[in-house]
Amino acid sequence: MSRRALERAILVAFGVAMVAVPWLVPALLGSFWVSVIAEILIWSLLAASVNLLFGYVGLLSFGQALYFGFGMYGVGIGIAHLGLSFWPAFGLGIVASVAMALVAGIFAVRLTWHYFAIITVVFSLIFYFLFLTIKPVTGGDDGINFTLPPTFRFGQTEIGLADSTFQYFFILFCVAACFWLMHRVIQSPLGKALMAIRDNDVRASLIGLNTYRLRLVAFVMAGFLAGVSGALFAFFGRYSSASYMFYHVSGEAVVWAIVGGTGTLFGPLVGTGIFILVREIVSTQWQHHLLIVGVIAILIVIFAPKGFVGLWRGLMSRIFAS
Repeated sequence: MSRRALERAILVAFGVAMVAVPWLVPALLGSFWVSVIAEILIWSLLAASVNLLFGYVGLLSFGQALYFGFGMYGVGIGIAHLGLSFWPAFGLGIVASVAMALVAGIFAVRLTWHYFAIITVVFSLIFYFLFLTIKPVTGGDDGINFTLPPTFRFGQTEIGLADSTFQYFFILFCVAACFWLMHRVIQSPLGKALMAIRDNDVRASLIGLNTYRLRLVAFVMAGFLAGVSGALFAFFGRYSSASYMFYHVSGEAVVWAIVGGTGTLFGPLVGTGIFILVREIVSTQWQHHLLIVGVIAILIVIFAPKGFVGLWRGLMSRIFAS
């Protein structure tokens, strides 16, 4: 069996396992773990937004929580204050995130290196404190709680995220669609242009690539991924909160992406899964579980700088080269 065939078989097996989660996991571990896996899927999109910028464009953003928060509040405000149904609220969250990413990106992508990282943190902090102050709209520290509207209505029959199985498959479908779109972008000429900018932006500009415009496009796409993640998390938790706009949320996403493997499609999913599973398993036995998380992150950065997926690729290369 070739390396490509093996990886394809693993991907198919993983897909089958994800589809079987609502029935397989409760029988083996308990229904609680279905929600944990759904949460991993949601957060992996936020890590993927970091990965798109850092792994494929070379821009390290510590402000992706801003667009995650806009996705959450688009849903929360849409349902609680505007009386929107499911799909308009979902759309409002995504549009709000993309619009905010466009505004921030116009200024941010003019910068690189640590200057870019700083300005993304600044934007995140500005809107974090702003959302805390406009309490009548955002709920401040308390956030916004809302009742889930039905996702589909057929006459008198309603289907919604209140059904845990439907909720899981809805999240799985949305996340899988986003990862598929990201794969298509990476494999497209646009993706190749972004990687050319990552490797050497001066040479990329000399061959005719508009580096500013391409970085802005990537920044908006990353905002889209973070916005979808935030909107899904709002539906998942039935609330929106400004606390998720703080830069420490962005920092966690950066760690997940780096540990999983930046510049790889599924690295963010792997990194997110590892850390959330460690959190859920260790926190029940030891309240200082973040120490374990920190140690894992440090060891991976030192001994596997390309992350778990990079480690796997290196192992496969040695096996099939021999």
